Amino acid sequence: TSEWIQSQNKFTEKYLNTFKEINLFKEILSKAYKNETRSVPFRKKSKHFYYLNNGDWQQSKLFYKNNNESEEKLLLDPNILSEDGTVAISSVSVSPNANLIAYSLSDGGSDWRTWKIKNIKTGETLKDLIRWSKFSNAEWKKDNSGFFYSGYNEPKKGDEFESINTNQKLFFHKIGQSQTKDELIYQRTDQPEWGWGTTITEDGKFLILHVSEGTDERNRVFYQSIEGNNNKIIELIPELKAQFSFIGNNKSIFWFFTDLDAPMGRVIAIDINKPDEEHWLELIPENEHALIDVREIKDFLIGQYLNNVSSEIVLFDKKTLSKSYMKFNDEGIFSSLSTEVDSNIFYFSYTNYVTPNQIYQYNALANTLKTIWIKNVPGFESEQYLSKKVFYPSKDGTLIPMFISHKKDQTINSNTPLLLYGYGGFDISILPSFSERYFAWMKMGGVVAVPNLRGGGEYGELWHQQGMLDNKQNVFDDFAAAAEYLHKNNYSQPTKTVISGRSNGGLLVGATFLQRPTLFGATLPAVGVMDMLRFNKFTIGWAWESDYGSPEDIDDFNTLIQYSPYHNITEDVCYPPTLITTSEIDDRVVPSHSYKFAARLQKAQECNNPILIRIETRAGHGAGTPKDKTIDYIADSYGFALHHLSKN
Repeated sequence: TSEWIQSQNKFTEKYLNTFKEINLFKEILSKAYKNETRSVPFRKKSKHFYYLNNGDWQQSKLFYKNNNESEEKLLLDPNILSEDGTVAISSVSVSPNANLIAYSLSDGGSDWRTWKIKNIKTGETLKDLIRWSKFSNAEWKKDNSGFFYSGYNEPKKGDEFESINTNQKLFFHKIGQSQTKDELIYQRTDQPEWGWGTTITEDGKFLILHVSEGTDERNRVFYQSIEGNNNKIIELIPELKAQFSFIGNNKSIFWFFTDLDAPMGRVIAIDINKPDEEHWLELIPENEHALIDVREIKDFLIGQYLNNVSSEIVLFDKKTLSKSYMKFNDEGIFSSLSTEVDSNIFYFSYTNYVTPNQIYQYNALANTLKTIWIKNVPGFESEQYLSKKVFYPSKDGTLIPMFISHKKDQTINSNTPLLLYGYGGFDISILPSFSERYFAWMKMGGVVAVPNLRGGGEYGELWHQQGMLDNKQNVFDDFAAAAEYLHKNNYSQPTKTVISGRSNGGLLVGATFLQRPTLFGATLPAVGVMDMLRFNKFTIGWAWESDYGSPEDIDDFNTLIQYSPYHNITEDVCYPPTLITTSEIDDRVVPSHSYKFAARLQKAQECNNPILIRIETRAGHGAGTPKDKTIDYIADSYGFALHHLSKN
């Protein structure tokens, strides 16, 4: 396999090096990325923390300010941890007294996390070290003595990036002690597919466990009293019947977001002293728009809604539940809400396809909005571009929203290069946001189109269900129908259209172009799930059965084999030019999916259209990829696509 990887990479590199389009994309992207980027700040006590990249660093650094006014201080710099910038900060958690910070590192893009602890005041990195943690936060006890985290048994040497991840365990790490002495809080050997998401209530009295089962949006809810001698885990919601997300509490009253009997989402209150469902109270009822996030601040509950894939923020008074709206003139997406329950001030970012990220501060009590930071992208002028939303019919008549973006002065006709991106799965909403890669495509004279396929969460749980399990074919039909709509309306034509997607979106690209090979002029399947009969046999793949079904179930098998990309490659077909991309250290969707798919597709290809694979050797599924590698990847992919669309 190593020899095959080297041979394929060598051939692909030699082939791509002849394309002038790659250098043109690289020039645009290098300029666009050479700008300052910031994250939405988050506060703990008087300290305000934020990530910052000046445009030259491979990875963003973590800074903080006291009272948000003093000189900024560098807290964490991942750039010094590796020469090639492939060690990244994955997540951070600040202790309640804001004296310590726990942070996790990802090496080479792997999902495995190593946790360390730093004294914020002195800058000293403590001796504490936690390894073999994955899919976990660090949830501090209110007494600052330590934090809860989830981990797995150490894998066998050589199997770190392929062995199945089951039997997750919940631990408590006490500051200053060895990981071998960490207290095992909870495990269920009888339920190896259960996992734990943890939250400490603001009063510090309860540990809340969101008990997941794979990627199923539904979850159970358990809790444990932290105070006193009774530390038994109580099963508050023991059945897997809906999604429940803890918001906050008032003593024994717990507030949850849920889609139980409400596919668009609602908020309920449960008194843990009277936990039976007949005693549950509805605080915020379901309405016609999808409720995607609820946060607690001092005097309000903040509800974030999606209204036809555009954000609305609604404020609910905690005492009266009367509602008011945050006024914002432009249509786009609010994200990364940063809140604390001792204040009515919160922070958020705003963006859309032609508006780079903007950060705001909002005072809910005074109803005042303050601009904190606006991203400037070298070479991009927002007023020169446009983005509009259309609705098109899918194969079964369902109307699908789609955003179409391009330069205002661009001549749009059947010869315009069209980039069509999709995902469609796991209740994940693909929301309008600015992207340097899309800017580069538009700058080169192309149109970018992003449909909100079924399988996502843009219209609540029913939208998700219409694109999962035995409804999965709807997603491929939605994607193909998007291309047909764009071609019919003279935005492009099949030979000028490239389709792109990552992960579940890589599956989307693979399945769709195999079903409709003459509908596209090029394809870019990235880190895709290509073998639908064996996806559950590696790392966390088993968890996707909630969306895909199980290959071991005969009914699911009969559905999966109908669209599994690897199994639907046929001889005597001229497939469009295709650049498959993956990474050797991808332990989310293991690279063998792409290896096998590329090998079989190369063998089956009937015509001279190239079937290439590009394999990163120091990267994972995508998160934490350094700046230079990101630029090279986008330039290679888009340069390959535009070169072949231009030839057609």
